[in-house]
Amino acid sequence: MAAFLLAASPIKNPCVENTREVSGFFSHIPYVPTLSLNKGFPTVSVSAQISSSSNSVYTLPKWRAGNGYIKSEESINNALLYLEYMVEKGHKPDKSQATRLLYDWCRLGKLQNAIRVMEMMVRSGVKPDPNTYTYLVNHSCKRGKVGYAIQLVEKMEEYGYPTNMVTYNSLVKGLCMRGNLNKSLQFLDRLRKRGLEPDAFTYSSLLEAAYKKEGVDEAMKLLDEIIAKGGKPNLFSYNILLTGLCKEGRTEEAISFFRNLPEKGFYPDVVTSNILLRALCWEGRWKEAYELLAEMDDEDRSPSIVTYTILVSSLAFHGLVDHAFEVLEEMTKAGFKPTARTYNPIIAHLCKEGKVDKVTKCLDRMMSEKCHPDDRTYKAIAVLCEDGKVSEAFSFFQSLCNKSDYSSQDFYRTVIATLCRKGNTYAAMKLLNEMTRSGFVADSRTYSSLLRGLCLDGMPDAAIEIFKLMEENDVRPDVDNCNAIMLGLCKSHRIDLSLDMFQMMMEKGYKPNEMTYTLIVEGIALEGEMELAAVVLEELYERKALSKNTVEMLVMQYDLESFPAFQYGTSSKGSVAMDCTNEELRNKVYLLNATRVKVLFFSLIIIC
Repeated sequence: MAAFLLAASPIKNPCVENTREVSGFFSHIPYVPTLSLNKGFPTVSVSAQISSSSNSVYTLPKWRAGNGYIKSEESINNALLYLEYMVEKGHKPDKSQATRLLYDWCRLGKLQNAIRVMEMMVRSGVKPDPNTYTYLVNHSCKRGKVGYAIQLVEKMEEYGYPTNMVTYNSLVKGLCMRGNLNKSLQFLDRLRKRGLEPDAFTYSSLLEAAYKKEGVDEAMKLLDEIIAKGGKPNLFSYNILLTGLCKEGRTEEAISFFRNLPEKGFYPDVVTSNILLRALCWEGRWKEAYELLAEMDDEDRSPSIVTYTILVSSLAFHGLVDHAFEVLEEMTKAGFKPTARTYNPIIAHLCKEGKVDKVTKCLDRMMSEKCHPDDRTYKAIAVLCEDGKVSEAFSFFQSLCNKSDYSSQDFYRTVIATLCRKGNTYAAMKLLNEMTRSGFVADSRTYSSLLRGLCLDGMPDAAIEIFKLMEENDVRPDVDNCNAIMLGLCKSHRIDLSLDMFQMMMEKGYKPNEMTYTLIVEGIALEGEMELAAVVLEELYERKALSKNTVEMLVMQYDLESFPAFQYGTSSKGSVAMDCTNEELRNKVYLLNATRVKVLFFSLIIIC
């Protein structure tokens, strides 16, 4: 499966990028590799941008096109490199430009780069707006980096930036998204002691976490407790419970819950109606669905774009494509503009049926209405690969690429990354083979996506095989490729193979970076071996493989401080583990249920 992919790859010996130690309170984020000023740096005259004064404000190279879209990943990366270079020289960036750069990195999903921009702003003496901090906190939580977000909030408070319940709600929601309901409730108690009262948004996050983790019945009990303590949930809170009933397939109870809302002092709005409508449509209960639609019209709950999208999606799912197109027509007449989300279910069904001609017409119609494709569009088209229509799928991607503002390299890289992230790794491999035959040059980031995707799809052996074949075919992997495969293995609960990967890195001369060691600690924690994770974390910190900020983030994220093995900062060396001999440390690790994982990891901390 892997051999044919690499045979077509034209990459030859990309160099291993070096990493460097970073400072500042954002240093726990993996650093963007530094490029030489003679290689990969934007063609901009430094003297034309700044004056001789070290306090001068300079402008960044343009990374956006005239339509507001990012030109390419290379252009935005150049802006970041230029920002870093100028700050190192003692110059201040334009505040609005730097803030926009931070936001754009967030939108691209590159949190580490966004935080790097923030660090550069602070280091240069530019004071970011409170909204920028709040945005970054919120984005960090959405990406599951709650530990980072908590550190950001602490720094906001330390620097005197205002924090309020809106900021803390992001943290509560972030904790809830990770399933840490108990920690969320504990966090609320801390906020109350500081004089901050939870609001309806806070309660909604808790209720959503409760039904996802423990079921909607437990969520209803939690709501009763909130009300008993004087909490005042709103309609959105009840909408969450209605969603829980629908997702558990308890549609009859959901209908009864919906009808009884006025008794609780709330009247259904269009959002509430859409929740019930979705359940009815996906079960094919069309008569009741249309009765509900008529009721929405009578009670001035006019259908929204979400209402039409629900109808289109469910009709396409049931194979009623012609009816879905009729709803699209009604949607347009009602003044709503279809989006990729509206078209994707139709495209997905047509691709699943292998109806290439109809897919072509649907995509043409979508593009003519200026509906830009998204991740789900790529995933839908990739279904053709599973039916053996790889060339047809590639043809569609080529057409979309020609009509986009991205370079072909960026577009295809995005497609491969998207498919791997969405669980379509096999389709991604087939497409990558087709793309390389047509001149696409896969880089280390593309291979990282593929390796991680294979691991998450339950094919770690295939990922390791591709990694080995990369070297055999003169495609030199870099440390990011190694980290990608280790991340996938850890998330697949294969810490044993992840440690094998680490050993292979060491044997072949790869230099692990902070991300590598962070992944191993997280992998051990995900295996439930918290005490061992605490021992290893402490040892790595003492050996300066991990920064203080990273240690604090891991301790907070996995509650490692509660384990006796972790005594961070209590000894003169800052590590109890270093007060032991290597033999004692070995015995300590073996005593923690001496499995192969512990034996392998002991070799890691000796090498580190």
